[in-house]
Amino acid sequence: MKKLFLIIGAPGSGKTTDAELIAQNNESITHYSTGDMLRAEVASGSEIGKEIDSYISRGAIVPIEIAIKTIVNAIKSAPTDVVILDGYPRSIEQMDALENFLHSEQDLSLVSVIEVAVSEETARDRVLGRSRGADDNHEVFNNRMRVYIEPLVQIQNFYNEKNLLKVISGEGTIEEIVSEMQSFIASKLA
Repeated sequence: MKKLFLIIGAPGSGKTTDAELIAQNNESITHYSTGDMLRAEVASGSEIGKEIDSYISRGAIVPIEIAIKTIVNAIKSAPTDVVILDGYPRSIEQMDALENFLHSEQDLSLVSVIEVAVSEETARDRVLGRSRGADDNHEVFNNRMRVYIEPLVQIQNFYNEKNLLKVISGEGTIEEIVSEMQSFIASKLA
């Protein structure tokens, strides 16, 4: 049985870095970043990659069919039984699609949704300071932030009702955040 942890957070919250470090520190955990998976598809130059790019380049959400297909394939072929997926879900539709998928899959269980909470100011400073790609500018950041915030309360409520939501502050040092997240994940796997 595969155990899935989702990590959500604003652009620049550090969710990908946190998840990468946890996976590096623990060989029984595989980490996938939704954003990295989609960017890799764009970089491949494939037809689906070109379609994904038309959404990412303006800070819009990639259509659910494309995102869920990419994610499901990754989780199923993960080399470990514990998978951390960051950057998903980013919309009610994505959350519902994952929920439907989980109901139909006997070999996968959602253990927890971890929200890395940061202020908009912190998120903006981090994103605009890193300039990782064409999507790291004020206009695109504002759109990505709006896209993140709009469904957030509904997503939080949904996972809170299922007793699956854990909020961790992303305002501390990377070491503090990763340590807290690692301890929480270990407690859920014990």
